Amino acid sequence: MMRAAIFTIDTGLYKAKGESAAAVALKRLLEQTGFEVKAAGALPCDGELLSTVMRQLSDSGSVDLILTTGAAGFLEEDCAPDAVKEIADRLLPGIPEALRAYNLRYSKKAMLEALAAGIRNKTLILNLPESAKTAKEDMEYILPEVVQVVENINL
Repeated sequence: MMRAAIFTIDTGLYKAKGESAAAVALKRLLEQTGFEVKAAGALPCDGELLSTVMRQLSDSGSVDLILTTGAAGFLEEDCAPDAVKEIADRLLPGIPEALRAYNLRYSKKAMLEALAAGIRNKTLILNLPESAKTAKEDMEYILPEVVQVVENINL
């Protein structure tokens, strides 16, 4: 069984110990696809902390996929893409490029997303937008390729 972790990067949600609508939607989608969601929750907008969490999860081999939602825009505190780029052994720029192109059909604001994707050890790491609707639709759009990557890097 494929294993996943989902983190919403939002300091306010983290302090409130809340759960984002995007994380709930992604968890449901992944479970329907055969993933076991091993970890989910909110983390503060802290690139160093996010890098540490993702590094520990991927280095321990406890998950095959890490998804983040939020903190992937152009603001200084938007740390998710930089955290992925910092820890990835190999970047997969085609995934964020495809998502931006897909999302541009609905909003020109998609060009402001700074999403990143990469592989560390045998874990695929992806940033998704903050919006629950967009994150779910994006994941549905790339899900066959995500499953293919996860299955192949874990052979």
